[in-house]
This record gives sequence, structure tokens and C-alpha cells, in this order.
Amino acid sequence: MNGRVGWIDNATVERLWRSLKYDCVYPNAFETSSKLHTGLSLWIGYYNQDRHQSRFGGRTPDEVYG
Repeated sequence: MNGRVGWIDNATVERLWRSLKYDCVYPNAFETSSKLHTGLSLWIGYYNQDRHQSRFGGRTPDEVYG
């Protein structure tokens, strides 16, 4: 594998984790693991279906990859 491609993939995943933590986990302070699971599921659905992203020309991940 080309080292540069791995770096780009890692940067994408790191950005996703940052968004997940700062947009979902930290503001909500889930009290139970089941509430955390529900919250994460809802956020991932939002991220993929409703969150328009500039790197996709204003489209959602579902529009690009779906």
C-alpha cells in the first residue's frame, strides 16, 4: 500500500471520530450504554443521510456512496 493513501484514509477516519466525539458524545454525556448505543446510531444515520459535506460538493455520504 502506498504510504500516502494510508495517510489520507487515516485523516478521513480521524475527522469522522472528531466529529462523532464533539457533535454527539461530549455534548450528551450518555448515562447508560444503551443510551449511548441509541445516540451513536442516530448520529451515524444523521451523518450519512442528512449532513451535507463540503468535501462531497454539498452532498451527503449516502448520496455519494449510496
